[in-house]
Amino acid sequence: MDARLDSEERLRLGLAELVARDPALARALAEGSVPRLRKRPEGLAGLAWIVVGQQVSVASAAAINARLEAAFPEMSAQALLAASDEEMRAVGLSRPKVRTLRAIAEAVASGALPLADLGAMPADQAHARLVSVHGIGPWTADVYLLFCLGHADAFAAGDLALQEAARLVYGLETRPDAKALNAMAEAWRPWRGVAAKLLWAHYRRVTGRAGTGES
Repeated sequence: MDARLDSEERLRLGLAELVARDPALARALAEGSVPRLRKRPEGLAGLAWIVVGQQVSVASAAAINARLEAAFPEMSAQALLAASDEEMRAVGLSRPKVRTLRAIAEAVASGALPLADLGAMPADQAHARLVSVHGIGPWTADVYLLFCLGHADAFAAGDLALQEAARLVYGLETRPDAKALNAMAEAWRPWRGVAAKLLWAHYRRVTGRAGTGES
């Protein structure tokens, strides 16, 4: 069973191990970049929250998610499939995101995406099931594994705020791309998810802008 990040105690344990072996992360934490646990519900509601947050500001995502929750108080595949495109667009969703949410709802309804079972799967297997659905890319799957399923070693290397935070923490001249950040993150196993939360906290403290982990 993959290690889980499901309590403040686990977060503190991961932080202690990371800062003991990485001076740059230790310095960021000491300067006040304190991560928060920030859990989201498993299932369709949590996955929809992540889809809404793709490529928009945290403030915009929060506003759209609030309208989506008001329109669909009991989020279900059946409710999404029954809604018209106009109803879904009215909450602020772009056409591509409407298509993605419909594809997810269809996959859930058909059993192709068994959201209720993903938590019991190894992380790599759950990730593969997620990215098999139209519109779900690695970033969405990684964020779902970390925030909704609580996988302690999940890491969204494609996240721009994480990339910029890594540049700031390590004093790099240029922001690492996803491939470079994945290589850096190997040193943080099995707590890459904790490292991500620390980097997001640092991004918020230094730039004044919230990243994925600080929404």
